[in-house]
Amino acid sequence: MATIDLLNNDPRKNTLSKELRHPEKAHRPDNPIQRKPDWIRVKAPGSPGWKDTHAIVKENGLVTVCEEAGCPNIGECWEKKHATFMIMGDTCTRACAFCNVKTGMPAPLDPNEPDYVATATAKLGLTHVVVTSVDRDDLADGGAEHFARTIRAIREKSPKTTIEILTPDFLRKEGALEVVVAAKPDVFNHNLETVPSNYLKVRPGARYFHSIRLLQRVKELDATIFTKSGIMVGLGEERNEVLQLMDDLRSADVDFITIGQYLQPTKKHHAVMKFVPPDEFKGYETIAYTKGFLMVSSSPLTRSSHHAGEDFAKLKAARDAKAGA
Repeated sequence: MATIDLLNNDPRKNTLSKELRHPEKAHRPDNPIQRKPDWIRVKAPGSPGWKDTHAIVKENGLVTVCEEAGCPNIGECWEKKHATFMIMGDTCTRACAFCNVKTGMPAPLDPNEPDYVATATAKLGLTHVVVTSVDRDDLADGGAEHFARTIRAIREKSPKTTIEILTPDFLRKEGALEVVVAAKPDVFNHNLETVPSNYLKVRPGARYFHSIRLLQRVKELDATIFTKSGIMVGLGEERNEVLQLMDDLRSADVDFITIGQYLQPTKKHHAVMKFVPPDEFKGYETIAYTKGFLMVSSSPLTRSSHHAGEDFAKLKAARDAKAGA
């Protein structure tokens, strides 16, 4: 069974896209979707706050990773008028086995998108905004200048808003990282997603040690920027591999790690190998703090941008406390 794109409804045309959302996965064997355990339960979206956020997102023609990636926390976050904007379109040039974002050849960049994101940020009254993107391997700079323009546009319209970006790896895009860092986001996040032994089957277009080096390079370019990375568990990793990954991130001076449960979007995606119980997440949190991370978020429903505003305040406080110690 092919995975059909049901997210690209265009209310102006009242049409439904029938194109394959994941053409590269269409002929893969099915992986049955397991029943979620009791500790993974979320509130269904639909509150008045959710509807307000939905309206602002749609009237500005924006894409959110909340919708595209099927985030389980969308009801909670949008109720609080928190949304993670996904720039550079809704189509990714990569085909990670865990990801629900559409794959294919993306459309050209919208030069007005940075302004649209800045306008929505102001309308939502965000004190902290998260901006992510699809991978754009088709662009000479991987979209680095578009990220920088978006950061500058938000600064202009909402000067008091702190900005967190979640970027691709800019693999083989020389000079791209420097462009993004020069725009001075408050938090630079790039997710490792999983342990290195899983990369060929889970994240085949990426390179683990390139991602580690990317995060390290951010600190070398601007030590004032907080760095952050996240992984999913339940993809077949071993505990000792997760602990080694923590050490690799700390060797790159990464400040903040997030650890969450992988949830399988469709039968064509990578299977859930294990539902990790809450006590194991708590154990990872304890160990991560002992390894020197300033901030750790580790729970079944943890996602990169979940509680990002509150976490940024804690992150800043932790660095201030460390500096004053």
